[in-house]
Amino acid sequence: MWRSLASNAFNLIGLMLLFLGGVAIWGKSQYYSTGPLSEAICLRVDSGSKIRTVSENLVKRAAITSAAIFRIGLEYEGKTGQLKAGNFLIEKEASMASIVLSITQGGANTCGAEVVYKVGINSTQVQVREMDPETRRFKQTLSFDLVTGSPTEFAAVLQTPGLRYRITLAEGISSYRVVEAINQIKILSGTVLEMPLEGSLSPNSYEVRQGDDRTALVFKMQAAQISDVRNEWASREKDLPLTDEKDVLILASIIEKETGVSSERGLVASVFINRLNQGMPLQTDPSVIYGITKGERSLGRGLYKSELTKNTPWNTYLNKGLPPTPISNPGLQSIRAALHPEDTDYVYFVADGTGGHAFAKTLKEHNINVAKWRDIEAQRKKSEEN
Repeated sequence: MWRSLASNAFNLIGLMLLFLGGVAIWGKSQYYSTGPLSEAICLRVDSGSKIRTVSENLVKRAAITSAAIFRIGLEYEGKTGQLKAGNFLIEKEASMASIVLSITQGGANTCGAEVVYKVGINSTQVQVREMDPETRRFKQTLSFDLVTGSPTEFAAVLQTPGLRYRITLAEGISSYRVVEAINQIKILSGTVLEMPLEGSLSPNSYEVRQGDDRTALVFKMQAAQISDVRNEWASREKDLPLTDEKDVLILASIIEKETGVSSERGLVASVFINRLNQGMPLQTDPSVIYGITKGERSLGRGLYKSELTKNTPWNTYLNKGLPPTPISNPGLQSIRAALHPEDTDYVYFVADGTGGHAFAKTLKEHNINVAKWRDIEAQRKKSEEN
């Protein structure tokens, strides 16, 4: 009898173990397999949220089938205490495992509302936008000039949970303008005590948080510029008339100010490289302008003859070679152009009326192009007067 009871008990235990094993296999399959979400969503996780709250919210939004399996899987992976606050993009049919990874790995917001401070050459525009998780496109909901003041609805925007902040710098912006702009952005803290060197800041996009230190942000911009220049310098073309990374920034900054057409940067670079190699003055107006303004303001007009003959260190009509410093903060494309110029014989260029430039190998060709440009200018002036 006891043998029979023991045998039945062992059989029962065996069945229970098999059942539990089957449940575990099924649960694991549910955790790692394709989820039920029919379209991408933006999941907000508030600061201090509990795993139970998040898992139940995911069930309500039809992103997972079981809150319990989600929590067990998260605990099994040892990520129970790693939940981050923010707005997270959850892809269509995302598995529970991939959702756990999204909300625990770094805490970076990947969707939701965003305030973008677009720092331009002359002004700073504030844009409020929100990303559609399905299309991955941002929809602008509000826009205004930072200096002229914010509309009343912006105060409500700032109360949005999980709101992201981003600062973008225009290519060719001066260091003075960057410092001026970030000092006007109230979500930042601290004071920039020393003006960063011209050319030392990478005109890029930077995600920031409320209370971030302004000086630390400047250091981040400088580190990004150093990294870009060093990476490109390592693969530079041979026999360039550039002795070091500072020369790269100087030439790149001139290229940046001379053309806004991306496809032209290599051609513009070739003109200045050829002039340097031939001992010709660079004769670039933006450099002369920098000698007048030091990047602290926009000239807002053409150069006077007296300014073209004024001997400042940045007057590239009177002085051969590169000016002593960069004249703006160049972007990566202009840095690459300076180190990888097109192979041409061009030594002249002038505006062509389309937003680009006409390039020439000889002074005779250049004078023809200049005459065409002056004719275009005269026709435009006549049209404006009429």
